[in-house]
Amino acid sequence: MLIDYILMDVFTDVPLAGNPLAVIPKADHLSDNYMQKIAREFNLSETVFLLSPASPAHAASIRIFTPFAELVFAGHPTIGAAVHLGLRIRTTAIRLEGKIGLLTCVIERIGKKLGYSRFKLARLPEETGPAPDRADIAETLGLDVAEIGYEDFQPGRFSAGLEFTIVPVRDEAALARIRLERRGWGDVYGEVHGAVYAFLPKTEPGKVDFEARMFEPGLGSGEDPGTGSAVAALIGYLAKNGTAFEGQRSFMVRQGMEMGRPSLIEMQMGYTDDRLTHAAIGGKAVVVGRGQLDLERALPGSGLRAR
Repeated sequence: MLIDYILMDVFTDVPLAGNPLAVIPKADHLSDNYMQKIAREFNLSETVFLLSPASPAHAASIRIFTPFAELVFAGHPTIGAAVHLGLRIRTTAIRLEGKIGLLTCVIERIGKKLGYSRFKLARLPEETGPAPDRADIAETLGLDVAEIGYEDFQPGRFSAGLEFTIVPVRDEAALARIRLERRGWGDVYGEVHGAVYAFLPKTEPGKVDFEARMFEPGLGSGEDPGTGSAVAALIGYLAKNGTAFEGQRSFMVRQGMEMGRPSLIEMQMGYTDDRLTHAAIGGKAVVVGRGQLDLERALPGSGLRAR
């Protein structure tokens, strides 16, 4: 059994930067178990599988797996899937059926292997509960308590499908010094609240408006280079703690610098009558490789459906 795959780097326009992603473009014949095994084989933060949509008006149904579990939503697999489809069928707008709901994506083809996509969140971000104590957060990030918080911003917990503890930090030096401390992490954040998104507004915004880092002990290195779902949660945090405006604006979040894989994530927010009414995530993605998995001799009962 030969299974085609595409390797992409997302939230970047150059190979070997951004967040790597495996795309399986024809996955209708794969069982849940097999998808999980393939995601484990690639061992990337996520692998996205494209299946036939329930509605003929939509481009595809997508399923997203980490090496350990399926996710209802993730940003960089959605961007990667949309760019892949945009490069292949040369369209400027598609709809993807995700576990979280319908995702409307606009697409721009930049080159044969490079494209841009932005998608509207299926669910506006919401606050999900109080953040842990600042002293406990500081200990898990290897910082002093005084370095947690920026001006009037204090930690909060938000989700647009995946939950994150949003942690503003005092300055760029503090952001750069963060070192994940795995011991006691679950005691502070809980099993389902284990992802932390540390960020800092740029004092002189230019091409970049926010610097950020994402930490989760379940990741191999403990850090992710580009996290669209975290930026989606950040939109909710800023909507509660920031200054509202009328209409739509876009901001750029930079992540992954400390990992040597810089990512640029577009964050679009829209307000009507001082209320958040629109949220979207965007970014570029570049194809870096193609190949086939040769699974003809895979173990019996591993979950492959007949074509």
